[in-house]
Amino acid sequence: MTTPRSADYVVVGAGTAGCVVARRLLERTGATVVVVEAGGPPEGIASSGDPARWVENIGAPHDWAYSYGPEEHLDGRTLLLSRGKVLGGSGSTNALVWVHGHRADYDGWAAAGATGWSHDEVLPYFRRAEEIGVERATDLHPVAQALVEAGVSYGMPALEDINVAEPLGAGPITMDVRDGARTSTWTGHLRPVLDDERLTLVTGEVTGLSLRGQRCTGVTVRTAEGEADIRADREVVLCAGSINTPRLLLGSGIGPAGHLRDVGITPVLDLPGVGENLQEHPIIAGPCFEAAEPLPAPTHNLEGSMAFWRSAADVTVPDLTYVSVQIPYVSAEVAAEHPVPANAFVLAPGLMRVRSRGRLRLTAGGGLDIRANMLDDPADVEAAVAGVEIGLELADQPAFRKLVARRVAPGTATDRSSLTRFVRQSAMPYFHPVGTCAMGTGDDAVVDPQLRVRGIEGLRVADASVMPTITSANTNAPTAMIAEKAADLVA
Repeated sequence: MTTPRSADYVVVGAGTAGCVVARRLLERTGATVVVVEAGGPPEGIASSGDPARWVENIGAPHDWAYSYGPEEHLDGRTLLLSRGKVLGGSGSTNALVWVHGHRADYDGWAAAGATGWSHDEVLPYFRRAEEIGVERATDLHPVAQALVEAGVSYGMPALEDINVAEPLGAGPITMDVRDGARTSTWTGHLRPVLDDERLTLVTGEVTGLSLRGQRCTGVTVRTAEGEADIRADREVVLCAGSINTPRLLLGSGIGPAGHLRDVGITPVLDLPGVGENLQEHPIIAGPCFEAAEPLPAPTHNLEGSMAFWRSAADVTVPDLTYVSVQIPYVSAEVAAEHPVPANAFVLAPGLMRVRSRGRLRLTAGGGLDIRANMLDDPADVEAAVAGVEIGLELADQPAFRKLVARRVAPGTATDRSSLTRFVRQSAMPYFHPVGTCAMGTGDDAVVDPQLRVRGIEGLRVADASVMPTITSANTNAPTAMIAEKAADLVA
């Protein structure tokens, strides 16, 4: 295929966000659209299509396989950061959880200056994105059913729908699944319009932005045929995600001027927030239980249900989630200290409302240094430890007691000090990086509430990197929402 020389719009990345933006631009304008994506199609990758096999995508050839660390507050561990290098992006490889988050997430964005992004204003965009097809889990696996029953007996409300405005309690999960197979914005938005003559899908990696003064005029793309320039007559929309979007901005001279000079890049625009404000959800991949009887084969997305809860009585918005993973999904450090049997499952807390902040930087050799800085803030440590304590209480409810032969991990010592050590050994990234090109109106904002890169004309960002603060649940559905709203702002 010949790479086109120009288009009205150039969309960088055909992940969860880029597929939405491209489709909506085709629908609402008579414009030509070029989408550039480094990865190939997910069709034919069994682990992409089968919800119960999603963990096989971690570290696979279609994974960017970035890493966090060394993480100072997780015993210096370096942790894999899985990102989908495939059409559909991480929406083609992730755990398939479709959850909006809490009303307070978006009302907080709006209150901090992101006008137009309150919960009630973004809710229609969630609904629009769900055209891909989403389903609520039924016929739950015994481990998933136990989480719902244990939550209720513990005192949590029964939650029929996790996508209410203020989720609290335990219930079946909603997944981007239709008829047992993964759906995504690739399958639901972009793939159906590939034959549109105004759309060109280019397989290649964008290596730089073309700038003329303070205007972005296009991109440089490296394909199998070599490098080519594509001119954008109207706008370039970056949808490359929370790692590759700031990487591209920094490599093009847009970012903290001092850092750019340190790595040998001449600054074009001193924009201090690029690469800062990185936020990630820690999942405590450690509380593990040997089953009393052989467990059935895994179903749904290995989870099937989830719970939203508070780490303390004075927490107003739930800051914890729980999933009961139908396989022994534990960190390498936990497995080394606690031999894990095959017939086991994990009751994993996730810390959702994090205070810790990380950052992304280029290295002098052209690589990336990404630090999530998880559990840097003492409040995050306290909440995570409380999450394990509550999880052990859930595991002691009747629904789990009848499933469990013994607790594998943590060990018998459950004092505060021992659990803190356990949390630092077992915390893993949920693979939810956000915030590295944050939206706002302050000096550290990278984009304004219309998602325009501050100081550069003809350039917007529409992906999870624009989130000022991380949502209190999985980030795929919010990313699709951002893209739906972005399309309205562009067109």
